[in-house]
Amino acid sequence: MKTQAAVLWEPGQSWQIEELVLDAPKYGEVKVELAASGMCHSDEHVRDGSVPVGMYPYIGGHEGAGVVTEIGRGVTTVEVGDHVALGFIPACGRCPSCATGRSSICDLGANLLAGVQLSDGTARHHVNGQDAGLMCLLGTFAPVTVVNEASCVKLTKDIPLDKAALVGCGVTTGWGSSVYAAEVSAGETVVVLGMGGVGCGAVQGAALAGARHVVLVDPSPFKRDQAKVFGATHAVASIDEALALLQDITWGQLADKVLITVDVADGALIAPAMSLVAKGGICVQVSVGDLTQTDVSLSLFDLTAMRKTLKGAWFGNANIRFDIPHLLRLYMEGHLKLDEMITRTYTLDQVNEGYEAMRKAENVRGVIMY
Repeated sequence: MKTQAAVLWEPGQSWQIEELVLDAPKYGEVKVELAASGMCHSDEHVRDGSVPVGMYPYIGGHEGAGVVTEIGRGVTTVEVGDHVALGFIPACGRCPSCATGRSSICDLGANLLAGVQLSDGTARHHVNGQDAGLMCLLGTFAPVTVVNEASCVKLTKDIPLDKAALVGCGVTTGWGSSVYAAEVSAGETVVVLGMGGVGCGAVQGAALAGARHVVLVDPSPFKRDQAKVFGATHAVASIDEALALLQDITWGQLADKVLITVDVADGALIAPAMSLVAKGGICVQVSVGDLTQTDVSLSLFDLTAMRKTLKGAWFGNANIRFDIPHLLRLYMEGHLKLDEMITRTYTLDQVNEGYEAMRKAENVRGVIMY
């Protein structure tokens, strides 16, 4: 079949709307007609070249939800007509990581940026006569896509699909980083550095876990205003302001947990973030940055003497098959705010406009509607 897709031809260029020729699904694969795609900052990392990918042309997008319209041989977990959310990390359910409850680091994730199908290493998507790669094996910047069933999470049909798209990456990454990676407990003080889609999820996760104080740090006045909607008790513009605030509201003890969810990870941010952490506290590095960066600023004496912990989290240490439905039930029952996250919606041909708004900090989350 033929449709359209937002395609990247090389790093540094804008997304181009091109005709997409889509093959039928093969063994273990599913065709999905999407309702919406979230516009996550990770696609911007690919566009600007800080995250290299395996092939071009490259179809962006990795937050999507829709309806299964065709299945390939051997598919057992979904049927035609099922509603599904697409998890940006595939989960096989059988590798050592999946078997020990750590499907966010499933072995299939090793192929995440290669762009080709997991089943046989070939492409189902073709642009201008060339095989096209897929962001996170999904390519949700197209109204129809073919993915492996390992990326599909079946949903009940009462869940709005445009909201379900958001939990495929950003919301779950942020929420899980608070609840699972940082292990936020009732009565704790939590700092979240940066509030895009991931930071918004982290703020909500901390608030739902019962944190006494949730402090959002972001230079954008718009983002600071929005933070209060999602459960932040305080919002400041800088780490220096956060330190002064923490000294006051915690009687000098500082933050039990700090989550780094800024738009671009930077090793120079680690030491300032750790300066906000209380004795025995935890700092969780969530953001993605340039893959070539290896330098980190960190006081080893402070790390050791204050018994602080610095740890990484991928997809919030969540599991797509449990946490995506779990968060969507929280949304349906009024506990998780997803409607409020969507600042603006766009058509596919407005994808560059949406990312410009993200770069200007004008959106919490932009969403492409099909």
